[in-house]
Amino acid sequence: MRKHFLPFALPDIDESEFAHVRESLESGWITSGPKTRQFEAEFKKAVGAEHAIALNSCTAAMHLALEAIGLQENDEVITTPYTFAATAEVVRYFNAKPVLVDICPHDFNINPNLIEAAITERTKAIIPVHIAGLAANLDAIGAIAAKHNLAVIEDAAHAFPSTYKGRKIGEPLPYPNVRHAVCYSFYATKTLATGEGGMLCTNDDEIAERVRIMALHGISKDAWKRYTAEGSWFYEIIAPGYKYNMTDIAAGMGLAQLAKAKRMWRQRSEIARRYNEAFAGIGALQIPISSATEKTPCEPCQYNCIDTEGQHSWHLYMLRLNQQELTIDRAQFIEELKTFKIGSSVHFIPLHLHPYYRETYGYLPDDFPVAHDEFNREISLPIYSKMSDQDVQDVIDAVLSIIEKACARVPSSHPQQSVHVADVKVER
Repeated sequence: MRKHFLPFALPDIDESEFAHVRESLESGWITSGPKTRQFEAEFKKAVGAEHAIALNSCTAAMHLALEAIGLQENDEVITTPYTFAATAEVVRYFNAKPVLVDICPHDFNINPNLIEAAITERTKAIIPVHIAGLAANLDAIGAIAAKHNLAVIEDAAHAFPSTYKGRKIGEPLPYPNVRHAVCYSFYATKTLATGEGGMLCTNDDEIAERVRIMALHGISKDAWKRYTAEGSWFYEIIAPGYKYNMTDIAAGMGLAQLAKAKRMWRQRSEIARRYNEAFAGIGALQIPISSATEKTPCEPCQYNCIDTEGQHSWHLYMLRLNQQELTIDRAQFIEELKTFKIGSSVHFIPLHLHPYYRETYGYLPDDFPVAHDEFNREISLPIYSKMSDQDVQDVIDAVLSIIEKACARVPSSHPQQSVHVADVKVER
């Protein structure tokens, strides 16, 4: 038994973050300034985008992206019920309607086979969510958007550093007529953490210019330089904007996190490998697919659903319980993990089950049956680079012990993991 509780998530912070923050504090630049611009420059290189605008959240990024494409009251935006509140709430900021489409059972991502049936003359955009860090079917989504002249705003809160068919999430879609932006989260639990923070990336010059203006009160560009030697006291407000800018303190943390992002990803990937190896073949458990090569279409469709080059970010490890094989339910499983001092979570309560969406749109649980069914058996295990080799083993042992008590079909032996998280090395 562990002596101390293992939290579900912790940021990987060391002296490099302290050094950047200390530098900002000593310089006097504690709001948006040179570190924010440096973070933007380095991040856009990392994801292959022409523009990167640092903001105070992914929510702000999605809100500004929708504003930049001209979303209006009574417009519609297609997205998935299997996501966090922010994805749909930003649509409601405009008094527009989020139109929900069910998910694929194999990867929790929006089912492209269902999108076209949801399109109306009021549809203006699609917001796919790359759940857990495994990319949605961007070929299918992009083709549909191009056919119907829709924008694509990617909710990439989980998706750094994910790839899709050899392209980094953040690179442009190969559809010239599709207006496109990618929105990242740097919340405390994310794969790159600045406490609070986000980034909007795009290759669309008009979207980038509008977002930069609207992110800081609608003030004419380069407003942050007003207090530098080359700045001027004069500014103009050209639109009723918002207060969404990132601070240099957060950007400094982002720079430190970005410098070790590859090492953190490799450690999360190793944890996922160990979990998969330990839990594969157990009838009571369904392990997550680890790459898009394992995706299969939910039904035959005209789009190529197989991605042979996709890279999972492993922001989440979404285990599923085959409850017909167990004598306990998901809630009891989570309570059992707590007795082993292991934290866990559930991702996500589908939007249509929440009171606001249920009462506003009259949704019933079975309106999106796949999202409803998969939610009822999902449990997220800890997966973060601060975990020690023993932490990972403790999670594995706890899950197997619970299964052994609650299911008679557990194999009598499990393969030993030959590579440990602490052994994963990478140049910083």
